[in-house]
Amino acid sequence: MAGASRELVLIVIDGLDASGKSTQALGLCDFLKEHGATVCLRFHPSDDNFLGVNARRFLYLEGKKAHLAAALFYMLDVIRSILLYSWRRCDYTVFVRYLMGTAYLPSPLHRIAYHFFASTVPTSNLMFFLDVSPEEANRRIQHERRRREMFESLEELKRIRRKAFCLALIGKWKIIDADGPVETVGEEIRRLLPASL
Repeated sequence: MAGASRELVLIVIDGLDASGKSTQALGLCDFLKEHGATVCLRFHPSDDNFLGVNARRFLYLEGKKAHLAAALFYMLDVIRSILLYSWRRCDYTVFVRYLMGTAYLPSPLHRIAYHFFASTVPTSNLMFFLDVSPEEANRRIQHERRRREMFESLEELKRIRRKAFCLALIGKWKIIDADGPVETVGEEIRRLLPASL
């Protein structure tokens, strides 16, 4: 694979909070690099620019204004990543959190925003939605995190999961059961990669 001339491949790993997105993205990048690929990895919200930092800051506040501000900064952070990183010379660009951030918007704005972004930003046949049950996500959050974001209550996780899952059904998403062990989820993602790997 190294030195081969190929088009950039976009891989998206998305899902609820605590679905294992970061863990799977890091594992996938290691796997791709072991097979000679060059990889660009971007997490959202990012911690290296004003937009991502503010998106994360607003996630820890309460109220509708903070909710909308977090969503707006998040979407601008993703757009920034598309403009700056999707053109880099590498075999794979992996985005963690991408279109499903729109599920955090109020209804029906979430659906409008999703369709708008899905029709204007790059998409791929390698978009993975890690479908964790709200109960399992809540258990992981309680066990692993000292501080909760505004969307990390069981009630909010249920609400967001309903919206995100409906969006995943209408897109190009490969839906993966993320309630199981990390290794099993990673194996399923790798199984769905192009046969050329």
